Amino acid sequence: MKQLMLIIKIIKKPFKAKEALLMGVCVAFLSLGIFSCKSSTSNNAHTETNEPEDEHDHDHDENTTLVTLSEDQIKAVDIEFGEIEMKELTSTIKANGNLKVPNNVKAMATSLYGGVVTSIYVQVGSPVRKGQVIATIKNPQFIQMQEDYLTAVSEFVLAEEEFERQQELFSNNAGAKKNLQNADAQLKILKTKRASLEQQLKLAGISPANLKNSSLVTDLKVLSPINGNIANVNAQIGSYVDVSTPVAEIVDNASLHLDLKIFEKDLPLIKMGQTIHFTLTNNPVREYDAEVFSI
Repeated sequence: MKQLMLIIKIIKKPFKAKEALLMGVCVAFLSLGIFSCKSSTSNNAHTETNEPEDEHDHDHDENTTLVTLSEDQIKAVDIEFGEIEMKELTSTIKANGNLKVPNNVKAMATSLYGGVVTSIYVQVGSPVRKGQVIATIKNPQFIQMQEDYLTAVSEFVLAEEEFERQQELFSNNAGAKKNLQNADAQLKILKTKRASLEQQLKLAGISPANLKNSSLVTDLKVLSPINGNIANVNAQIGSYVDVSTPVAEIVDNASLHLDLKIFEKDLPLIKMGQTIHFTLTNNPVREYDAEVFSI
């Protein structure tokens, strides 16, 4: 490992390192020459017998690629050894962003009519389904609206019978055309009024078909408009809410995504389907993976 770091330092300081390498090579070959001379002068009697061994040592020296430096040489060229570190071998793009949820999977559960909250069936974090009852609201206006609808239904039945009677009299030349026209106009007015009240009851969550004089609904149900989880509850039991006051906020976390902002020069490095790694501010230790699906 020290040799690897030595090469890195040599690249950073080319002139001094080159001098150190030349010094090391010269010392190595000088030592080899001295050794060869001593061998030839002191061992002449054994030249023939030791020739294979000398050739082996010579081949070993030629194949040696390791260059060593003494401690003084290292100090002379100011070479430093570093520690082993984990480094990215490829370019890395760092960006900041926010976790967001698209607006089409966020909703506010509100009431179309004002009233006092009588019950709340969810809390923050609770999973809910579309159409599930979140809370109930009470208001005397609900009872009055149902009463008006039942009255309109009764008046419509009477107006329909009166129209049929006037139509029969007019066909037998026993009634005036004006009476028939008045009956027809009254029937149309009551028909429109009944349809309007019927739609208001449906918007309030009351079924007009099941509505009777003996079974008036006193509480209005607040329903969840989407599937998801309760992100916030804005109402309390006994508090008054209206159309501008949402009872609860619902978010579908299945569509959670990460919005990142990068520089224009880094755009060529980003591709669809690319895997990225990110950490959260409140939990920087854990790393999450994500995939680019939109640029």
